[in-house]
Amino acid sequence: MTEAQAQARTGHYEDMQSAPRFPLHLSASVKSQGSAYSAETENISANGVLFAMDKDVPVGSMVDFTILLPADVVGARKDVQIDCRGRVVRSFEDRGRRGVGVVIDEYHFERA
Repeated sequence: MTEAQAQARTGHYEDMQSAPRFPLHLSASVKSQGSAYSAETENISANGVLFAMDKDVPVGSMVDFTILLPADVVGARKDVQIDCRGRVVRSFEDRGRRGVGVVIDEYHFERA
């Protein structure tokens, strides 16, 4: 990666960090490279999600994940499922669990 590419990525990541984050703790399913993991969201923004999980997913990995929003939380009659595709931009350890930050590249809402 060239220095210009690294700076562009860093600037994009900093821009994503500026989006308001909401501390939502929801169950999620994360799939990467043929493996599936259970996770819990720590916070969600318009640009991405921070997951708490037991497994590490390396930075740069492409991931597919599903988050289920309970009907009573979103004011709907049925639960709402969000299917997303993104990439890992951050991974760290915190109190024995992994924190995995994912940028959302695509998403699709479905009624569960």
